[in-house]
Amino acid sequence: MNAELLRYSCQINLPGFTETAQQKLKDASVLIVGAGGLGCPSAQYLAAAGVGRIFIADDDVVSIGNLHRQILYTPGEVGKKKAVIAAAKLQQQNPQVVITPLDVRITSDNAAAIISNVDIVLDGTDNFDTRYLLNDACVILHKPLVYGAIYQYEGQVAVWNVLNADGTRTPHYRDVFPEVDAAQIPNCAEGGVIPTLAGIIGCMQANEAIKFITGTGEILAGKILVFDAQSMQSRVIKIGNTSKTFVNELPETFMVPLISIAAAKTAIDTETHLLIDVRTQEERDKFTIGGLHFPVAILDDRITEIPQDKPIIFYCQSGKRSAEAVKKMKKQAGACEVYSLDGGMKAWMENL
Repeated sequence: MNAELLRYSCQINLPGFTETAQQKLKDASVLIVGAGGLGCPSAQYLAAAGVGRIFIADDDVVSIGNLHRQILYTPGEVGKKKAVIAAAKLQQQNPQVVITPLDVRITSDNAAAIISNVDIVLDGTDNFDTRYLLNDACVILHKPLVYGAIYQYEGQVAVWNVLNADGTRTPHYRDVFPEVDAAQIPNCAEGGVIPTLAGIIGCMQANEAIKFITGTGEILAGKILVFDAQSMQSRVIKIGNTSKTFVNELPETFMVPLISIAAAKTAIDTETHLLIDVRTQEERDKFTIGGLHFPVAILDDRITEIPQDKPIIFYCQSGKRSAEAVKKMKKQAGACEVYSLDGGMKAWMENL
């Protein structure tokens, strides 16, 4: 056995795997979108397993509050680009594969061009806009998508849009979740997450990708695995064999205008902008930087009460709900100048 295959000898020796399966991994290309809690472990194991080409797309930087679950990074790398750091470390871990960082946000403008060049996509994102965009792009381009999601102590894994023997495709994200009000669902920064859950679900995603590429095992197509980290119990929910939801165009990406912590502090000190807190009353009672209070859950009904004589800065815990508030405000009062506080209160506290 040559030196290249020796690295993978333990998996090659698996019943039903063989050198043929290993060659399939070497010939495969995977796009991992999101180099965070899910993307870190999935990328590590896909690189270690010998997937020939791995693309890591993420335009975010390392944050101190993410280190507990984003295990590729260190405190000394805070503020540096995730995709670049992750790719460099993974390339060192396995020089036999090619790791390419994509320091970009996946949008409706670039999604098709990026996804069309890979065999399978792994969703490691934490926002619904990108999740729906990835799903729709994969449906249109006939690419399988490995879905993963985590919140507090629970995680989900599924494989969307797999080709059936009769030429149809298995269900995709919109078959199960036709529409989600993103403003009502906290992300990890707001609702919390046990760090080990990110590793478990990320590894499951890598496992599904390996099974799909090599044709071994039974992949989670047409079903969702739900895992509870507190009870260590899991269940598989069957959702059918064929998609019933047609997709023919990508949702347009709305680029939310952001304002940095430094710029926001200056704007607050000089009173040039109107500050609006869109968190809950309970969150506001714990800590606030002031401004008006319009919880995002009721914002639609109260937008007419918001003065528009100054530029507006919405803020929340992580920037997710404030971004939704910006979208709502622009939809109902398109001419106003409005921003989301980049990173929210989490970033504000880190910059004190």
